[in-house]
Amino acid sequence: PLALGLYTVNAVYGDTITMPCRLEVPDGLMFGKWKYEMPNGSPVFIAFRSSTKKNVQYDDVPDYKDRLSLSENYTLSIKNARISDEKRFVCMLVTEDDVSEEPTIVKVFKQPSQPEILHQADFLETEKLQMLGECVARESYPEGNVTWYKNGKVLQPVEEVVVINLQKIVDKSTGLFTMTSSLQYMPTKEDANAKFSCIVTYYGPSGQKTIQSEPVVFDVHYPTEKVTIQVLPQRSTIKEGDNITLKCSGNGNPPPQEFLFYIPGETEGIRSSDTYVMTDVRRNATGEYKCSLTDKSMMDSTTITVHYLDLQLTPSGEVTKQIGEALPVSCTISSSRNATVFWIKDNTRMQTSPSFSSLQYQDAGNYICETTLQEVEGLKKRKTLKLIVEGKPQIKMTKKTNTNKMSKTIVCHVEGFPKPAVQWTVTGSGSIINKAKETKYVNGKFSSKIVIAPEENVTLTCIAENQLERTVTSLNVSAISIPEYDEPEDRNDDNSEKVNDQAKLIVGIVVGLLLAALVAGVVYWLYVKKSKTASKHVDKDLGNIEENKKLEENNHKSET
Repeated sequence: PLALGLYTVNAVYGDTITMPCRLEVPDGLMFGKWKYEMPNGSPVFIAFRSSTKKNVQYDDVPDYKDRLSLSENYTLSIKNARISDEKRFVCMLVTEDDVSEEPTIVKVFKQPSQPEILHQADFLETEKLQMLGECVARESYPEGNVTWYKNGKVLQPVEEVVVINLQKIVDKSTGLFTMTSSLQYMPTKEDANAKFSCIVTYYGPSGQKTIQSEPVVFDVHYPTEKVTIQVLPQRSTIKEGDNITLKCSGNGNPPPQEFLFYIPGETEGIRSSDTYVMTDVRRNATGEYKCSLTDKSMMDSTTITVHYLDLQLTPSGEVTKQIGEALPVSCTISSSRNATVFWIKDNTRMQTSPSFSSLQYQDAGNYICETTLQEVEGLKKRKTLKLIVEGKPQIKMTKKTNTNKMSKTIVCHVEGFPKPAVQWTVTGSGSIINKAKETKYVNGKFSSKIVIAPEENVTLTCIAENQLERTVTSLNVSAISIPEYDEPEDRNDDNSEKVNDQAKLIVGIVVGLLLAALVAGVVYWLYVKKSKTASKHVDKDLGNIEENKKLEENNHKSET
């Protein structure tokens, strides 16, 4: 490269400078020398090499002591390049008749350190011009230039908004430059996450280059412009017994730490941190809640509805009633929304609500009235009625001759609750029969059955006893050899109804036949009477006394 038409060597600070002697070696060369020129033009010789004796001598120049090397082709090397090596060096080749000279310009370059943003502000405030920081790039040669960036875009100076001041300081001992660029900046809310950086532009042996600093993000402070209240935890509905937290927040930075909370029924705001906790809320907590800054500015509100569900079962708990009694049952619901009500009896859902006009044993059991608010998760109530239906023992005895004609089955049908204990005895001897078999006790009913083959007539007694009463019933049973009417065992309600229907039918038929016979008799009597009257009129007309007599005799016979 040429500088002002001269050959130039570009060197990197700290590296070795190599300067070839750009002259042709002439015939009769005696020696070669290198010198550099002082700013005033005076020469300073630094190296000598004889062409005949092949020896090299270096002049006593303090700046170049132990740094020089001159080769056989008269190329000069300078170790550990310094800024002070930027000079005009001259190669001289000397013969007896002539001295040839060729100058070389040396340029030294030093890359600066990576720029750093120092003295950073702890935070930035909107609407206020303040020092953001200083971008520092050290030990550069030649001097460089510093540019500030925000989010990758160049920050141009703007009066009272962006103020940039660049200082360049040179180290006299090394000749290296340190560039310091300060940035004063007035931020906005949008700068909250902005990335600030700086870039230093410098020149190296191959041209212009840049180095960028690490980006820096600043905490931007700005006042609150809006207050927001919310209910935590966030859920669609709130029910009695829940714990809720009111949280108030402002969009400023830093956010406000204290607020005023306004509770329904309270005239003054309650000073608190950004949260207000309410535990085990009740239905009277329903209403509008507000919060504001402590200066009562920037208020926000929300409405809370506390859902509730009440259930009243009458009667409830354990209830004991007598069979045949009436028992009104009511399940009353009070709720914040329409509730679903259903009944369960002994773990089975009922189709209708229970109603007892005449209690039966099968009505006994565990009844549950349960209600839910389907739109409110977890809001469910239930109450239980344990119904006990008591009754004194009722007995009906039946006998039946078995098909083999060798024995008879005697059954004692028992109703009652608590379950009666049953004993069998034979009247006369009074002995207890222990071979009876009992059916399953269902709905207050069961049967005790014995099988006997009496050789003579006997009387069997069935005794049923519970906490309410002792009932005794006897039945005469003939000897197995004596035929007797066999009574059927207890029929179910359907069979009883069929028998009753058949009896009604028979009675109806008999009554119908009697009415038909009565009607026929009346008709016949009317006919005979009419015939008798007609005969009397004929007698008068004919005047035949004999015939009248005969007719009267015939009529008399007919009446008879």
